[in-house]
Amino acid sequence: MKIVLTNDDGYGAPGLEALADCFDKEVDLWVVAPSEALSGVGHRVTTREPIPAWTGGFRKIRLGGTPADCVRVALKRLCPDADWVIAGINPGANLGSDVYQSGTVAAAREAAILGHRAIAISQYISRNGELDWNATGHHARNVLTYLLSRDLDPGFFWNVNLPHPLDIDTPPDYVHCPLDKLPHDYDYRKEGEAYVYEGIIHERPRETGRDVDVCFGGNVAITRCGVEVVGQNSGRPGEIP
Repeated sequence: MKIVLTNDDGYGAPGLEALADCFDKEVDLWVVAPSEALSGVGHRVTTREPIPAWTGGFRKIRLGGTPADCVRVALKRLCPDADWVIAGINPGANLGSDVYQSGTVAAAREAAILGHRAIAISQYISRNGELDWNATGHHARNVLTYLLSRDLDPGFFWNVNLPHPLDIDTPPDYVHCPLDKLPHDYDYRKEGEAYVYEGIIHERPRETGRDVDVCFGGNVAITRCGVEVVGQNSGRPGEIP
């Protein structure tokens, strides 16, 4: 099996290392990750300037581009026959409307656009919680083993969010669920001549049975996401307004 790994926290981030550790030596891994942290960059791509690349080891590339750039370069030039593209492990949830800002999710979405199967995996962090990468890596390995054995139609990818806290000896339930449509609140505080973003994450509104509710409730939220944007036609089929 050939797998491309990437993230939006940058080459050498602990989440990327934990993700790589999820796989046995028999798996053919390529690591292609941004040279710097680009959390929240969304689905931006680089088209008007060269993208620098540095080799970090055998099949390890540090790219001066976005997470989506990393996937595009990997699938066009480095490993075009990849079976899967997996992005993560992101320290922080990517739930509901977060998927539109997330560079982690954008990497998986880009792979799906290019016809490859993909997974974005993130670790929710509760208020004042500490991240245990050993527990995260252990449970990430289990959920990835589960998902890699499942069928996934072209044009779709899995968005996975692990709950917090995690006990390495207590497996959480896996719940397939839809994205929550309710955005989390946020504000900006004034500092001199600048505005500083303040996310209000832990009190975010949620709908029962959707991914925010599932993950905040202590279960692994698994959502099948598509790349198709469906518009609503206000007129009759074929009518030109």
